[in-house]
Order: sequence, then structure tokens, then C-alpha cells
Amino acid sequence: MHSVEVVAERRYAVEVGILWREKLEEILAIHQRAIIFAPQFVVERFSLEGLVSDRVLLHILPEGENQKTIHEWERALDRCAAHNLTRSDAVIAIGGGATTDLTGFVAASWLRGIAWYAIPTTLAAMVDAAIGGKTGLNTVHGKNLVGAFYSPAGVYIDISFLDSLSDRDFAAGLAEVIKTGFIGEAKILELLVATRDLNEVRPLAEELIALSAGFKARVVSGDFREGRLREILNYGHTLGHAIEKAEKFQLRHGEAVAIGLVFAGELSSVAVGLDAEAVALHRSLLSRFELPTQYPASALPMLIETMRGDKKARGDQMRFIGLESIGTPTWLEAITVDQISQAYGRISS
Repeated sequence: MHSVEVVAERRYAVEVGILWREKLEEILAIHQRAIIFAPQFVVERFSLEGLVSDRVLLHILPEGENQKTIHEWERALDRCAAHNLTRSDAVIAIGGGATTDLTGFVAASWLRGIAWYAIPTTLAAMVDAAIGGKTGLNTVHGKNLVGAFYSPAGVYIDISFLDSLSDRDFAAGLAEVIKTGFIGEAKILELLVATRDLNEVRPLAEELIALSAGFKARVVSGDFREGRLREILNYGHTLGHAIEKAEKFQLRHGEAVAIGLVFAGELSSVAVGLDAEAVALHRSLLSRFELPTQYPASALPMLIETMRGDKKARGDQMRFIGLESIGTPTWLEAITVDQISQAYGRISS
């Protein structure tokens, strides 16, 4: 078992390699009541209805990004109100990144803040979404534009959940792991370069998750509210989020980020001279795990418009995270449309 401490507005642990039902019992022992938030397929697959009691309620969510809407947030708050949830109670997310994003925002909103816990069931949530206290919703204007920085009281990662993931979903989560390797955790790239396919990566999952969680914990502990340093975790995400919106969230988050990573590598080449070998490694690793690396050329004007509204933008200036070299992220300020077009031309199909 690995335990990583995060220091934000409160201290909490990310525990990797635990048994989730045992942790759930520990949570329930310190709170009078709790509401578990989970999408329907998670409820069915892991028999969550059997957990319901006079102290434990179950709130069923839709699937995927459909959870992260103002309607679902209001519906969740209505459930908290109906059961008179107090500050001695808690909410618990059991699901992927969309579930932890919504549940955390409900916890931040209800009574201006009650305890919440994350039990992530997907690789993407285990290495990224459940860690760091970024909570929020999507709107018609873009992804994650409404939300709050609000840390969980604990993050509990049971590797056995990964056995239920399809290769597509596992690979989508792996995109976030690869991102972490490029921006600073060299051991991740070392491990992945030595593999040939997902079958060889799956046995490495616990080590990869622990490395990713440790790196993110260090970054978040140094910059909880994303003043600057934490922005490096958005490497590949500026274009990735724009692609998610363009695809109406039908692509997996990690699939959109994979395209964004290749673009970020190419933009780094254009703007700060990232060497060709490093750019090529983006493509080769992502392609090895059957992740997409291209997007249609015709989509660029729409993507630029969306990226102008990205959270990192300042005024009319688009900003990106780039790489000077592998492991050395940098801030690409005042990037021009010409530079974007040049980089995008190298990834467009």
C-alpha cells in the first residue's frame, strides 16, 4: 500500500492499494450519515444498493459528463436538503472523474462545506480527477468553468476496480499518466517505454498510480488554487478540453487529452524549440496504446474560439503549457494564431 499526503486548505491522504469496502466502513464510523453518489452502472456492477441503511443513502447519477450539469448539481442538493444533511455528515463519490467532480462541488456548496471522500473506479480518476480538490461542472460555454477548489477528506484507491475497465477506458486513463511523465515524473516514461501494449501495462498499474499521485500531490501542495505552478498539470488539456466540447463529450477525456498532448508537443517545438525526438515520443507512446493523435483540419477555427475561453487565458491572450524539454514544463504566453495553426497543421487529418 502507498500513502501520499496532500497539503492544501486541509491535509488528507491518497491511499493506493486499499480495499474500498473496508475504507467505506471507516468513513461511516466517523460520520452520523452519508450519501453515496454513483452512476447507475457503478451501482449495478459493485452492488452498491446493498450498502443502503438508515445511515447510508444512495444517490444515482447519469453516466459520464452528463453528471456534471447544473441540473444534476441542483438535484443532488435537493437530496441533501430532503435528508437534512448536517456538517457532521458526509458525501462519498464512487465512480470516475465526473462523479468526483460533481460530488466535490456538492460538498463545497452544501452548508458552505461538508466532508467528502473519493473512491475512484477509473484510472483517469485515480491518477488525476479525484486528487487535488478541483471540483465543478460543465456549461454550454465550456468544460469545468463552474466549480470550487475544495479538498476531499480522503482519497481511497482500490486497484481491483481496474479489472472491470475495458481496454479503451484503461487507455484513456493512461493518457493522464503519460502527461505526468512528460511534465516531471521520469520514472513513468521509463516504465512505459519498456512496454509493448496495454497487457504489459496493466500489471504496473499500482506503481504508475502511486507515481502519478505523488507528483500531483507535490504540485497541488505547492499551489492549491492554481496561481501558476499547478497550471503545468494542464499540459495537453487546453486543446483537449476544446475537443471534448466539439465532440459533445462523446470522446473519453483521456482520448481528447491524447490529441492535446501531441499538439502541445508540436506547439512547444514551434514556440520554444522542443526537440524532434521528444515530440516523436508523444506520438509513439500514445499510439502504442491505441490513443488518437490527430483531429480534422477543418475544426481549427472552432477550437481556437473555445480555447479563447480556457481558464488559463488572460484577457485576449491564449496561454498554454509547453515543454522546454522532457520534464521541464514552461508557460507559453501570448501564443499567436499563426503558431497555433502551424502546430495544429502537424496533427490534423
